[in-house]
Amino acid sequence: MSDRVHAIILAAGQGTRMKSARPKVLHAVGGKPMLGHVLDAATDAGIGQAHLVLGHGAEQVRAWLETRPGAAPQAVIQAQQLGTAHAVGQALPAVPDTALVVVLYGDVPLISAATVQALIEAAQDGLALLTVTLDEPRGYGRILRDTAGRVTGIVEEKDASDAQRQIREVNTGLIAAPARRLRRWLAHVGNDNANREYYLTDVVGLAARDGVAIRTLQAASAAEVEGVNDPLQLARAERLYQRRQAERLQRDGLYLADPARFDLRGQLHIGRDVQIDIGCVIEGTVTLGDNVRIGPYCILRDVEVAAGTRIEAHSLLDDCRVGPGCVIGPYARLRPGTELGRDVHIGNFVELKKTTVGDGSKANHLAYLGDAVIGARVNVGAGVITCNYDGAHKFTTTIGDDAFIGTDSQLVAPVRIGRGAYIAAGSTIAKDAPDDQLTINRARDQRSLPGWKRPRKA
Repeated sequence: MSDRVHAIILAAGQGTRMKSARPKVLHAVGGKPMLGHVLDAATDAGIGQAHLVLGHGAEQVRAWLETRPGAAPQAVIQAQQLGTAHAVGQALPAVPDTALVVVLYGDVPLISAATVQALIEAAQDGLALLTVTLDEPRGYGRILRDTAGRVTGIVEEKDASDAQRQIREVNTGLIAAPARRLRRWLAHVGNDNANREYYLTDVVGLAARDGVAIRTLQAASAAEVEGVNDPLQLARAERLYQRRQAERLQRDGLYLADPARFDLRGQLHIGRDVQIDIGCVIEGTVTLGDNVRIGPYCILRDVEVAAGTRIEAHSLLDDCRVGPGCVIGPYARLRPGTELGRDVHIGNFVELKKTTVGDGSKANHLAYLGDAVIGARVNVGAGVITCNYDGAHKFTTTIGDDAFIGTDSQLVAPVRIGRGAYIAAGSTIAKDAPDDQLTINRARDQRSLPGWKRPRKA
Protein backbone atom coordinates (compact mmCIF):
# COMPACT_ATOMS: atom_id res chain seq x y z
CA MET A 1 0.00 0.00 0.00
CA SER A 2 2.77 2.48 0.88
CA ASP A 3 4.03 2.81 -2.70
CA ARG A 4 0.70 3.82 -4.13
CA VAL A 5 -0.95 5.81 -1.32
CA HIS A 6 -0.01 9.43 -0.61
CA ALA A 7 -1.35 11.58 2.22
CA ILE A 8 -1.93 15.30 1.83
CA ILE A 9 -2.08 16.86 5.29
CA LEU A 10 -3.50 20.37 5.54
CA ALA A 11 -1.63 22.39 8.15
CA ALA A 12 -1.60 25.95 6.84
CA GLY A 13 -4.22 27.56 9.08
CA GLN A 14 -3.23 30.46 11.29
CA GLY A 15 -5.24 29.22 14.25
CA THR A 16 -6.14 32.70 15.50
CA ARG A 17 -8.48 31.31 18.16
CA MET A 18 -5.52 29.63 19.87
CA LYS A 19 -4.21 33.15 20.61
CA SER A 20 -0.66 31.82 20.45
CA ALA A 21 2.58 32.58 18.62
CA ARG A 22 3.00 28.85 18.09
CA PRO A 23 1.44 27.32 14.95
CA LYS A 24 -1.78 25.54 15.87
CA VAL A 25 -0.62 22.12 14.63
CA LEU A 26 2.39 22.23 16.98
CA HIS A 27 0.24 22.46 20.11
CA ALA A 28 0.58 19.16 21.94
CA VAL A 29 -1.83 16.39 22.84
CA GLY A 30 -0.31 13.73 25.06
CA GLY A 31 3.07 15.45 24.89
CA LYS A 32 3.22 15.25 21.09
CA PRO A 33 2.29 17.98 18.57
CA MET A 34 -1.07 17.39 16.95
CA LEU A 35 0.65 17.16 13.58
CA GLY A 36 2.83 14.37 14.97
CA HIS A 37 -0.24 12.31 15.83
CA VAL A 38 -1.59 12.72 12.29
CA LEU A 39 1.74 11.81 10.69
CA ASP A 40 1.98 8.73 12.92
CA ALA A 41 -1.55 7.66 11.98
CA ALA A 42 -0.64 7.97 8.30
CA THR A 43 2.52 5.91 8.78
CA ASP A 44 0.71 3.25 10.82
CA ALA A 45 -1.92 3.04 8.09
CA GLY A 46 0.79 2.05 5.61
CA ILE A 47 1.12 5.39 3.80
CA GLY A 48 4.63 5.81 2.53
CA GLN A 49 4.61 9.44 1.40
CA ALA A 50 3.09 12.44 3.14
CA HIS A 51 2.79 15.97 1.75
CA LEU A 52 2.30 18.87 4.16
CA VAL A 53 0.58 22.06 3.14
CA LEU A 54 2.02 24.78 5.38
CA GLY A 55 1.31 28.46 5.81
CA HIS A 56 1.34 30.31 9.11
CA GLY A 57 4.45 29.45 11.16
CA ALA A 58 5.90 27.28 8.39
CA GLU A 59 9.48 27.77 9.62
CA GLN A 60 8.56 26.58 13.11
CA VAL A 61 6.87 23.52 11.65
CA ARG A 62 9.90 22.77 9.46
CA ALA A 63 12.19 23.11 12.48
CA TRP A 64 10.06 20.63 14.41
CA LEU A 65 10.03 18.20 11.47
CA GLU A 66 13.84 18.13 11.57
CA THR A 67 13.68 16.69 15.09
CA ARG A 68 11.51 13.73 14.07
CA PRO A 69 13.20 10.42 13.22
CA GLY A 70 12.98 9.11 9.67
CA ALA A 71 12.46 10.87 6.37
CA ALA A 72 10.65 14.20 6.59
CA PRO A 73 7.43 14.61 4.60
CA GLN A 74 7.45 16.91 1.60
CA ALA A 75 6.22 20.40 2.41
CA VAL A 76 4.67 23.10 0.24
CA ILE A 77 3.56 26.60 1.17
CA GLN A 78 0.04 27.87 0.70
CA ALA A 79 0.84 31.57 0.52
CA GLN A 80 -2.83 32.59 0.42
CA GLN A 81 -5.47 30.68 2.35
CA LEU A 82 -8.11 30.41 -0.34
CA GLY A 83 -9.84 27.28 0.90
CA THR A 84 -9.31 23.56 1.33
CA ALA A 85 -9.50 22.75 -2.38
CA HIS A 86 -6.85 25.36 -3.07
CA ALA A 87 -4.67 23.88 -0.29
CA VAL A 88 -4.88 20.34 -1.69
CA GLY A 89 -4.07 21.74 -5.12
CA GLN A 90 -0.75 23.12 -3.82
CA ALA A 91 0.48 19.61 -2.95
CA LEU A 92 -1.08 17.63 -5.77
CA PRO A 93 1.62 18.38 -8.41
CA ALA A 94 4.05 16.23 -6.40
CA VAL A 95 1.66 13.24 -6.42
CA PRO A 96 1.75 10.82 -9.39
CA ASP A 97 -1.46 10.11 -11.29
CA THR A 98 -1.22 6.44 -10.33
CA ALA A 99 -1.43 7.20 -6.61
CA LEU A 100 -4.40 7.16 -4.27
CA VAL A 101 -4.67 10.36 -2.22
CA VAL A 102 -5.89 10.58 1.36
CA VAL A 103 -6.61 14.09 2.67
CA LEU A 104 -5.96 14.53 6.41
CA TYR A 105 -5.84 17.54 8.73
CA GLY A 106 -3.03 18.57 11.05
CA ASP A 107 -5.45 19.76 13.73
CA VAL A 108 -7.44 16.51 13.98
CA PRO A 109 -5.08 14.63 16.33
CA LEU A 110 -7.26 11.71 17.42
CA ILE A 111 -7.76 10.14 13.99
CA SER A 112 -6.79 6.47 14.15
CA ALA A 113 -4.70 4.46 11.70
CA ALA A 114 -7.57 1.95 11.45
CA THR A 115 -9.93 4.65 10.23
CA VAL A 116 -7.40 5.89 7.68
CA GLN A 117 -6.90 2.31 6.43
CA ALA A 118 -10.66 1.83 6.09
CA LEU A 119 -10.94 5.06 4.12
CA ILE A 120 -8.21 3.91 1.74
CA GLU A 121 -9.86 0.54 1.21
CA ALA A 122 -13.23 2.18 0.55
CA ALA A 123 -11.85 4.48 -2.15
CA GLN A 124 -10.82 1.78 -4.64
CA ASP A 125 -11.26 3.59 -7.98
CA GLY A 126 -13.91 5.98 -6.70
CA LEU A 127 -14.27 8.49 -3.90
CA ALA A 128 -14.50 7.70 -0.19
CA LEU A 129 -15.80 10.09 2.47
CA LEU A 130 -15.54 9.88 6.23
CA THR A 131 -18.72 11.17 7.83
CA VAL A 132 -20.16 11.33 11.33
CA THR A 133 -23.71 11.70 12.60
CA LEU A 134 -24.17 14.36 15.27
CA ASP A 135 -27.07 15.27 17.50
CA GLU A 136 -25.99 18.92 17.14
CA PRO A 137 -24.49 19.32 13.64
CA ARG A 138 -24.18 23.09 13.83
CA GLY A 139 -21.19 24.49 11.95
CA TYR A 140 -20.57 21.41 9.77
CA GLY A 141 -21.16 20.73 6.10
CA ARG A 142 -24.13 18.42 5.53
CA ILE A 143 -24.06 15.22 3.44
CA LEU A 144 -26.67 15.37 0.64
CA ARG A 145 -28.23 12.14 -0.61
CA ASP A 146 -30.86 11.29 -3.22
CA THR A 147 -33.95 9.19 -2.53
CA ALA A 148 -31.93 6.02 -3.13
CA GLY A 149 -29.40 7.05 -0.44
CA ARG A 150 -26.61 7.85 -2.90
CA VAL A 151 -24.38 10.81 -2.02
CA THR A 152 -24.94 13.74 -4.36
CA GLY A 153 -22.88 16.43 -2.68
CA ILE A 154 -21.97 18.36 0.45
CA VAL A 155 -23.35 21.76 1.38
CA GLU A 156 -21.62 24.05 3.84
CA GLU A 157 -23.85 25.35 6.62
CA LYS A 158 -23.61 28.97 5.48
CA ASP A 159 -24.89 27.93 2.06
CA ALA A 160 -27.47 25.39 3.28
CA SER A 161 -31.25 25.79 3.21
CA ASP A 162 -33.33 25.39 6.36
CA ALA A 163 -34.24 21.84 5.32
CA GLN A 164 -30.60 20.92 4.64
CA ARG A 165 -29.59 22.20 8.06
CA GLN A 166 -31.79 19.53 9.61
CA ILE A 167 -29.48 16.82 8.21
CA ARG A 168 -27.42 15.24 11.01
CA GLU A 169 -24.87 13.36 8.88
CA VAL A 170 -21.95 15.75 8.42
CA ASN A 171 -18.67 15.99 6.61
CA THR A 172 -15.43 15.39 8.52
CA GLY A 173 -13.25 16.66 5.69
CA LEU A 174 -11.35 13.39 5.33
CA ILE A 175 -11.52 11.93 1.84
CA ALA A 176 -9.66 9.42 -0.33
CA ALA A 177 -9.62 9.37 -4.14
CA PRO A 178 -7.36 8.50 -7.08
CA ALA A 179 -4.97 11.36 -7.81
CA ARG A 180 -5.90 11.50 -11.51
CA ARG A 181 -9.58 11.98 -10.69
CA LEU A 182 -8.92 14.42 -7.86
CA ARG A 183 -6.71 16.53 -10.13
CA ARG A 184 -9.50 16.81 -12.69
CA TRP A 185 -12.20 17.63 -10.14
CA LEU A 186 -10.10 20.34 -8.46
CA ALA A 187 -9.68 22.08 -11.81
CA HIS A 188 -13.46 22.62 -11.87
CA VAL A 189 -13.96 23.79 -8.28
CA GLY A 190 -15.18 27.40 -8.08
CA ASN A 191 -15.61 29.88 -5.25
CA ASP A 192 -19.22 30.89 -5.75
CA ASN A 193 -20.19 30.63 -2.09
CA ALA A 194 -20.68 32.75 1.01
CA ASN A 195 -16.96 32.72 1.93
CA ARG A 196 -15.62 33.08 -1.62
CA GLU A 197 -13.37 30.07 -0.97
CA TYR A 198 -12.51 26.98 -2.98
CA TYR A 199 -14.06 24.15 -1.01
CA LEU A 200 -12.70 20.61 -1.24
CA THR A 201 -16.24 19.43 -0.53
CA ASP A 202 -17.25 20.54 -4.04
CA VAL A 203 -15.38 17.56 -5.51
CA VAL A 204 -18.12 15.32 -4.10
CA GLY A 205 -20.73 16.90 -6.33
CA LEU A 206 -18.37 16.74 -9.28
CA ALA A 207 -17.75 13.04 -8.62
CA ALA A 208 -21.49 12.39 -8.45
CA ARG A 209 -21.99 14.24 -11.73
CA ASP A 210 -19.34 12.01 -13.33
CA GLY A 211 -21.13 8.91 -12.09
CA VAL A 212 -18.19 7.88 -9.90
CA ALA A 213 -18.99 5.57 -7.00
CA ILE A 214 -19.03 7.52 -3.75
CA ARG A 215 -18.68 5.46 -0.58
CA THR A 216 -19.11 6.78 2.94
CA LEU A 217 -17.73 5.50 6.23
CA GLN A 218 -18.93 6.54 9.65
CA ALA A 219 -16.20 7.58 12.10
CA ALA A 220 -16.00 5.42 15.21
CA SER A 221 -16.86 8.47 17.31
CA ALA A 222 -17.27 12.20 16.94
CA ALA A 223 -14.19 12.69 19.14
CA GLU A 224 -11.97 10.91 16.62
CA VAL A 225 -12.63 13.52 13.93
CA GLU A 226 -13.02 16.63 16.06
CA GLY A 227 -10.76 19.47 15.03
CA VAL A 228 -8.93 21.64 17.56
CA ASN A 229 -9.33 25.38 17.14
CA ASP A 230 -8.89 26.86 20.63
CA PRO A 231 -7.41 25.97 24.03
CA LEU A 232 -10.76 24.62 25.24
CA GLN A 233 -10.92 22.10 22.39
CA LEU A 234 -7.24 21.29 22.91
CA ALA A 235 -7.90 20.42 26.55
CA ARG A 236 -10.88 18.29 25.54
CA ALA A 237 -8.74 16.41 23.01
CA GLU A 238 -6.10 15.89 25.70
CA ARG A 239 -8.56 14.30 28.10
CA LEU A 240 -10.05 12.10 25.38
CA TYR A 241 -6.57 10.98 24.36
CA GLN A 242 -5.56 10.28 27.96
CA ARG A 243 -8.70 8.27 28.63
CA ARG A 244 -7.99 6.21 25.52
CA GLN A 245 -4.43 5.49 26.72
CA ALA A 246 -5.59 4.65 30.23
CA GLU A 247 -8.19 2.18 28.99
CA ARG A 248 -5.63 0.49 26.72
CA LEU A 249 -3.17 0.10 29.60
CA GLN A 250 -5.87 -1.15 31.94
CA ARG A 251 -6.75 -3.83 29.43
CA ASP A 252 -3.06 -4.77 29.50
CA GLY A 253 -3.24 -5.21 33.28
CA LEU A 254 -2.26 -1.83 34.71
CA TYR A 255 -3.94 -0.88 37.99
CA LEU A 256 -4.85 2.83 37.91
CA ALA A 257 -6.32 4.42 41.01
CA ASP A 258 -8.27 6.86 38.81
CA PRO A 259 -7.98 6.78 34.99
CA ALA A 260 -9.23 10.38 34.86
CA ARG A 261 -6.16 11.51 36.82
CA PHE A 262 -3.42 9.88 34.77
CA ASP A 263 -1.35 11.42 31.99
CA LEU A 264 0.75 9.50 29.48
CA ARG A 265 2.95 11.70 27.29
CA GLY A 266 5.03 9.04 25.66
CA GLN A 267 5.24 5.24 25.93
CA LEU A 268 4.68 3.11 29.01
CA HIS A 269 5.75 -0.55 29.17
CA ILE A 270 4.53 -2.50 32.19
CA GLY A 271 5.08 -5.84 33.87
CA ARG A 272 2.50 -7.65 35.97
CA ASP A 273 0.69 -6.15 38.97
CA VAL A 274 1.91 -2.59 38.42
CA GLN A 275 -0.02 0.05 40.37
CA ILE A 276 -0.12 3.80 39.71
CA ASP A 277 -1.85 6.20 42.06
CA ILE A 278 -3.58 9.47 41.15
CA GLY A 279 -2.01 12.50 39.48
CA CYS A 280 1.00 10.76 37.93
CA VAL A 281 2.60 11.93 34.67
CA ILE A 282 4.53 9.54 32.43
CA GLU A 283 6.79 11.16 29.81
CA GLY A 284 9.16 9.80 27.18
CA THR A 285 9.74 6.05 27.39
CA VAL A 286 9.10 4.48 30.79
CA THR A 287 9.42 0.79 31.71
CA LEU A 288 7.99 -0.53 34.98
CA GLY A 289 8.77 -4.07 36.12
CA ASP A 290 6.54 -6.50 37.97
CA ASN A 291 4.93 -5.29 41.21
CA VAL A 292 6.16 -1.72 40.88
CA ARG A 293 4.06 0.78 42.82
CA ILE A 294 3.97 4.48 42.00
CA GLY A 295 2.55 6.80 44.64
CA PRO A 296 0.44 9.88 43.96
CA TYR A 297 1.65 12.90 42.00
CA CYS A 298 4.90 11.45 40.68
CA ILE A 299 6.57 12.37 37.40
CA LEU A 300 8.56 9.71 35.53
CA ARG A 301 10.47 10.69 32.41
CA ASP A 302 12.58 8.21 30.39
CA VAL A 303 12.95 5.84 33.34
CA GLU A 304 13.48 2.11 33.84
CA VAL A 305 12.23 0.77 37.18
CA ALA A 306 12.91 -2.86 38.08
CA ALA A 307 10.55 -5.26 39.84
CA GLY A 308 9.30 -4.65 43.35
CA THR A 309 10.34 -1.02 43.62
CA ARG A 310 8.10 1.48 45.39
CA ILE A 311 8.12 5.17 44.45
CA GLU A 312 6.43 7.31 47.06
CA ALA A 313 4.40 10.49 46.54
CA HIS A 314 5.63 13.64 44.78
CA SER A 315 8.87 12.16 43.45
CA LEU A 316 10.48 13.18 40.15
CA LEU A 317 12.58 10.66 38.23
CA ASP A 318 14.25 11.83 35.03
CA ASP A 319 16.40 9.72 32.67
CA CYS A 320 17.54 7.24 35.31
CA ARG A 321 17.64 3.51 36.05
CA VAL A 322 16.30 2.01 39.28
CA GLY A 323 17.09 -1.53 40.37
CA PRO A 324 14.77 -4.05 42.04
CA GLY A 325 13.34 -3.65 45.52
CA CYS A 326 14.17 0.03 45.92
CA VAL A 327 12.21 2.61 47.90
CA ILE A 328 12.20 6.14 46.48
CA GLY A 329 10.73 9.23 48.12
CA PRO A 330 8.49 10.82 49.08
CA TYR A 331 9.68 14.09 47.54
CA ALA A 332 12.81 12.59 46.00
CA ARG A 333 14.44 13.81 42.80
CA LEU A 334 16.53 11.54 40.59
CA ARG A 335 18.16 13.51 37.78
CA PRO A 336 19.70 12.24 34.51
CA GLY A 337 22.50 9.71 34.70
CA THR A 338 21.45 8.23 38.04
CA GLU A 339 21.58 4.44 38.45
CA LEU A 340 20.44 2.61 41.57
CA GLY A 341 21.29 -0.99 42.44
CA ARG A 342 19.15 -3.45 44.38
CA ASP A 343 17.31 -2.50 47.62
CA VAL A 344 18.47 1.12 47.59
CA HIS A 345 16.59 3.64 49.75
CA ILE A 346 16.42 7.26 48.57
CA GLY A 347 14.25 9.23 50.97
CA ASN A 348 12.50 12.56 51.29
CA PHE A 349 14.16 15.64 49.84
CA VAL A 350 17.14 13.71 48.50
CA GLU A 351 18.46 14.74 45.09
CA LEU A 352 20.77 12.62 42.94
CA LYS A 353 22.45 13.64 39.70
CA LYS A 354 24.69 11.43 37.57
CA THR A 355 25.23 9.16 40.56
CA THR A 356 25.58 5.39 40.83
CA VAL A 357 24.40 3.83 44.08
CA GLY A 358 25.30 0.25 45.01
CA ASP A 359 23.09 -2.47 46.46
CA GLY A 360 21.57 -1.83 49.87
CA SER A 361 22.78 1.75 50.24
CA LYS A 362 20.63 4.43 51.85
CA ALA A 363 20.25 8.19 51.75
CA ASN A 364 17.05 8.65 53.67
CA HIS A 365 16.67 12.41 53.93
CA LEU A 366 17.89 15.87 52.99
CA ALA A 367 20.96 15.19 50.86
CA TYR A 368 22.47 16.16 47.51
CA LEU A 369 24.60 13.52 45.78
CA GLY A 370 25.91 14.64 42.41
CA ASP A 371 28.61 13.13 40.17
CA ALA A 372 29.20 10.35 42.68
CA VAL A 373 29.98 6.65 42.67
CA ILE A 374 28.60 5.11 45.85
CA GLY A 375 29.30 1.52 46.80
CA ALA A 376 27.11 -1.09 48.49
CA ARG A 377 25.61 -0.83 52.00
CA VAL A 378 26.62 2.83 52.38
CA ASN A 379 24.68 5.02 54.82
CA VAL A 380 24.42 8.70 53.88
CA GLY A 381 23.16 10.92 56.69
CA ALA A 382 20.91 13.96 56.54
CA GLY A 383 22.35 17.17 55.15
CA VAL A 384 25.21 15.48 53.26
CA ILE A 385 26.39 17.24 50.11
CA THR A 386 28.89 16.19 47.46
CA CYS A 387 30.49 19.48 46.47
CA ASN A 388 31.01 18.53 42.86
CA TYR A 389 31.23 21.90 41.08
CA ASP A 390 33.91 24.57 41.37
CA GLY A 391 32.10 27.05 39.14
CA ALA A 392 33.70 25.74 35.96
CA HIS A 393 34.20 21.97 36.20
CA LYS A 394 32.45 18.94 37.67
CA PHE A 395 34.36 16.45 39.83
CA THR A 396 33.59 12.95 41.10
CA THR A 397 33.12 11.72 44.65
CA THR A 398 33.77 8.01 45.22
CA ILE A 399 32.46 6.27 48.34
CA GLY A 400 33.50 2.70 49.09
CA ASP A 401 31.34 -0.19 50.28
CA ASP A 402 30.06 -0.10 53.88
CA ALA A 403 31.05 3.53 54.45
CA PHE A 404 29.10 5.75 56.85
CA ILE A 405 28.73 9.44 56.03
CA GLY A 406 27.64 11.38 59.11
CA THR A 407 24.99 14.06 59.21
CA ASP A 408 25.71 17.47 57.72
CA SER A 409 29.01 16.50 56.10
CA GLN A 410 30.39 18.04 52.92
CA LEU A 411 32.51 15.94 50.56
CA VAL A 412 34.58 18.27 48.40
CA ALA A 413 35.30 16.53 45.10
CA PRO A 414 37.45 15.12 43.73
CA VAL A 415 37.63 12.94 46.80
CA ARG A 416 37.55 9.26 47.74
CA ILE A 417 35.96 7.87 50.88
CA GLY A 418 37.44 4.46 51.63
CA ARG A 419 35.75 1.12 52.18
CA GLY A 420 34.25 0.94 55.67
CA ALA A 421 35.25 4.56 56.36
CA TYR A 422 33.32 6.55 58.95
CA ILE A 423 32.92 10.30 58.40
CA ALA A 424 32.00 12.11 61.59
CA ALA A 425 28.96 14.38 61.54
CA GLY A 426 29.59 17.99 60.57
CA SER A 427 32.87 17.26 58.76
CA THR A 428 34.13 18.95 55.62
CA ILE A 429 36.20 16.34 53.78
CA ALA A 430 38.53 17.67 51.10
CA LYS A 431 41.14 14.89 51.19
CA ASP A 432 40.78 11.16 50.66
CA ALA A 433 39.54 9.29 53.74
CA PRO A 434 41.21 5.88 54.34
CA ASP A 435 39.44 2.53 54.64
CA ASP A 436 38.00 1.45 58.00
CA GLN A 437 38.92 4.61 59.90
CA LEU A 438 37.05 7.50 61.49
CA THR A 439 37.76 10.77 59.71
CA ILE A 440 36.73 14.01 61.39
CA ASN A 441 37.24 17.63 60.37
CA ARG A 442 35.50 20.18 62.58
CA ALA A 443 36.32 23.58 63.99
CA ARG A 444 37.80 22.92 67.45
CA ASP A 445 37.17 26.35 68.93
CA GLN A 446 33.69 25.98 70.46
CA ARG A 447 32.87 28.73 72.93
CA SER A 448 29.93 29.83 75.04
CA LEU A 449 29.81 33.52 75.93
CA PRO A 450 28.51 34.40 79.42
CA GLY A 451 26.35 37.51 79.59
CA TRP A 452 25.30 37.32 75.93
CA LYS A 453 21.87 38.77 75.27
CA ARG A 454 19.55 38.10 72.39
CA PRO A 455 19.31 41.01 69.92
CA ARG A 456 16.08 42.99 70.12
CA LYS A 457 14.36 45.22 67.60
CA ALA A 458 14.73 48.89 68.27
